[in-house]
Amino acid sequence: MIETLVLTEGDWKIWRELRLAALTEAPYAFGSQLADWQGDGDREDRWRGRLAIAGAFNVVAMLDGQPVGMASGVPTDRDGVVELISMYVAPVGRGRGLGDHLLRAVEQWARQVGAGTLRLAVVEGNANASALYLRNGFHDTGELGDLMPDGVRREHIMAKRLAA
Repeated sequence: MIETLVLTEGDWKIWRELRLAALTEAPYAFGSQLADWQGDGDREDRWRGRLAIAGAFNVVAMLDGQPVGMASGVPTDRDGVVELISMYVAPVGRGRGLGDHLLRAVEQWARQVGAGTLRLAVVEGNANASALYLRNGFHDTGELGDLMPDGVRREHIMAKRLAA
């Protein structure tokens, strides 16, 4: 059974566990690197701060009581536009609809805050994530996002217009 848990700062340990798993298991998919969140970067105040971004929505998908997926929605400096970030589903949860579930939760939040557009960045070559986003109504905007840590690949921007 899939359950959704909306996180607060007090849930930082759940977020930390999933984020470190994501950066370990799928480093190719994120602009952040595991090393950035280990050692001096692995501090309670930093994890709490990540969950305390003003206006953000942080959600975890639970499968049989275990956290196996996460996503966040964050405001942008563009009016009516919010961004999906930190999307991840652990291997044990893949193929079970958790990605779709997380996307729906972030979309619902986006509509509730009055956003007309939900944007995201997906790294070039991440075919599974791209397929998830396309299946859920996103389209490639043609814009290039940030350069990845490898200095070669770039993110591609996708967007979805949200119905009023």
